[in-house]
This record gives sequence, C-alpha cells and structure tokens, in this order.
Amino acid sequence: MMTDTVRATSESDVVEAVRDAAARGEPVRLEGGGSKSAIGRPVDGAVLSLKGLAGVVDYQPTELVVKVRPGAPLAELEALLASERQMLAFEPFDHGPLFGEAAGRATIGGVVAAGVAGSRRISAGSARDHVLGVRGVSGRGELFVAGGNVIKNVTGYDLPKLMAGSWGRLAALTELTLKVTPLPEASSTFAIYGLDPERAVAAMARALGSAASVDAAAHLPGETAATVFRLSGFEPSISERAQILRNAVELFGTLEPSAHDVWRDISALKALPPDGPLWRISIPAREGGKVALALDKLGARWLLDWGGGLAWASSDAPAETIRKIASGAGGQAMLVRAPEEMRALVPAFHRAEQGLSSLEARVRRAFDPQGVFETGRF
Repeated sequence: MMTDTVRATSESDVVEAVRDAAARGEPVRLEGGGSKSAIGRPVDGAVLSLKGLAGVVDYQPTELVVKVRPGAPLAELEALLASERQMLAFEPFDHGPLFGEAAGRATIGGVVAAGVAGSRRISAGSARDHVLGVRGVSGRGELFVAGGNVIKNVTGYDLPKLMAGSWGRLAALTELTLKVTPLPEASSTFAIYGLDPERAVAAMARALGSAASVDAAAHLPGETAATVFRLSGFEPSISERAQILRNAVELFGTLEPSAHDVWRDISALKALPPDGPLWRISIPAREGGKVALALDKLGARWLLDWGGGLAWASSDAPAETIRKIASGAGGQAMLVRAPEEMRALVPAFHRAEQGLSSLEARVRRAFDPQGVFETGRF
C-alpha cells in the first residue's frame, strides 16, 4: 500500500487525487493541519493533505458570512474576523493542545469535519449549526456544491450539516461558507466554590434556565472545586444579568467574580494529565453529576463542560468500563487520546445502535461507493 502524501493546492488537485485512489482501489486518508491525526486506529496508506488548499475566498462582514478554503489555519481565520470585531458563530475546539501541539494548528476544515465545539456550544450550537454551504469531492471523484452564501438560504442545508462531524469519511471538503457573528463587547466569569458534582450540575441547570443568558457553564473538581459561569454582551447588560444569576444560584453558594482565563484552561484541559488515555463523554446534562461520581470511583481525573453535558476524563480503566458508564447515562464515550497499541484495539467511536449503524453505512456508500475514504481509522 502507498504511504506517500499528495499535497493538494487546488480543487482540481483533490478531484484528480480521489479519482486516482479510486482507480487504484486504495483508500486515502484526508488531513489538514494534523492536529487530530492521532485520533483513531493507526493506519498506513496514502494521505491527501488539504493544508495547501488555504485562504479566504470571500468575506462580507456586513453579511455576517465568510467563505474559506479548508486548509485555512483556525488561528488566522479567527484573527481576520477579530479585526472586524467578529467571530465564528460557534466556538471552535482545537485538539492540538491535547497532543502537545500549539493552539491554532488546526485548520477550519478539520474543525468542521470533526464537528467539534467549545464551551459556548450550550448557547451558540456547534459547527454543524452554522455551516451555510460547502463544496467538496465525493469518493466518486465528483465535485458537488450544497447550501448557499446567505444566512436565510435554507436550500440544501441538510448536506452541509451532514459534512460536519463526518471526520473525512464522506467527502473531501474544498470550500466552506460559515456564519459569523459580532464579538461581544465584554465577557465576565463568575464562580461558586466547593460544590460536589451533583450539586454543581444542579447549579448549572438553574443558571442556564434563568434569564441571565449564561453562555457557558463548567465544573472543575478538586480541593477548591469551582463551578464557573460566563456572561457576555454589553457591559451594563452583564452587570444586570450577574445579579439575576446571583439570585438564581443563591441556594448553592455565593457567586464570586473569577479569572476569565479559566475558559482557555478548560479548552486546553489543563486540569487533566497531558498524556495517557483521554475520553470525551457526551451525556444528557442532568446525568453529568452521576457520571462524574462514577469516574471518581475509578480514580479518573475529569472535568465537566456544557453545563454537565460533556465530561472529559483521563483514566487507565478498561474501555468497556468507561463506555458502560457513558451508556448507562444515555450517552457515548469517544477515545480521543491513547497509546498506539490501545488505539489499534479500541475503536475511537462508541458503537452505534444497529439501526443507526446501518443508516450510516448506507450514507457512506452513497458518497463513497468504492470506499476511497474508508481507511479503517474509525
């Protein structure tokens, strides 16, 4: 099997590379910045790099839309938007720091293909909610276009959403049209200290259900356990909403101002070990406290984000044990980081139910009948 890398710099390069792979009957692995290349089963074979397919195609600040190629570095795109006092409508999550890489190495195509989002997901949604349009190349080597350039355009929305979270198993994206939104004038962080996991989840639920318009809520355990909340918007609004938040959570403790850089630390998972098996457990938010207590019994290190709906856990416990905890709470556990020998044996994704698994297989075959993008990684 080939082990070379094809570096695409144009859409026609992508079409040619996919058609060549299909003609050879050999799979090709898609790669952007490489920040997520250590997720999933280690595989050999040809790599199609989209990193050279970079740059902004069109940016219309007044229309709240940006059209960008997939290889554009996340850091550069965010800097461009910030220069116009704007940001992506979803909060991207950068896997680079989880693997010892500098933040910003990720490409926007990789972020969308992974369908990931940071702490603001509970208020702003994820990548799939803000992809307005895509261009891509299917496993047939055919170029396709879906969606549009404007926020109100609803034609073809399903296909762009399908691409988000596909992890490069459906198509090679060559262009994305994304919604952007104004940067908030200000942001403030508040915390309640000393709560156990279940009370922390209850406090976050109370806060998120209030009129305070909390845009992020997380819980970090430890000797000085902190349940943190973020408010963003106009300064006078934040002051008023902080009082609403204070009243909403007063049964759980005193709400105090907190350092705002805690969100950067949460994104980089600085409270967890920098190596060893790392799990991303998605669950109903109400189950976050129970999952955290179960992880405690395993001796795992963990933190809760998304108001309790996302648990990050570092643990050497058997994969079946972690996934049983997730399933028991109505959720799923993804193996994000592990030694190669473990990744070779443990699938990255939680096994889907039979009906959903069959549906996913049919969708993949529709886009990629010859299995050009089926490398065995997942």
